[in-house]
Amino acid sequence: QVQLVESGGGLVQAGGSLRLSCAASGSISSINTMTWYRQAPGKQRDLVAAITSGGSTMYADSVKGRFTISRDNAKNTVYLQMNDLKPEDTANYYCHTRGIWGQGTLVTVSS
Repeated sequence: QVQLVESGGGLVQAGGSLRLSCAASGSISSINTMTWYRQAPGKQRDLVAAITSGGSTMYADSVKGRFTISRDNAKNTVYLQMNDLKPEDTANYYCHTRGIWGQGTLVTVSS
């Protein structure tokens, strides 16, 4: 079973950028859809972005035009490039596929 490990979170000022990585312990080339979710304190976990094996992507309305999801099957890694970050983007960000969750990485955006 694939395991997922997120990294790249941290503290950034509003307007700044971060790139999150999700490294899989096994091959993701056969996995159709990889996703990023986020969960702010006291709130539900929400879908942020998804990418299929063919490269099709979708985004939550709140991040469209600011976030970009990508995948590198050769490196078994999925990325989330986050630009123009806002305080409301503060959350734990989780990688997910096939019912498997990573441990999350915390993103904090200061105003």
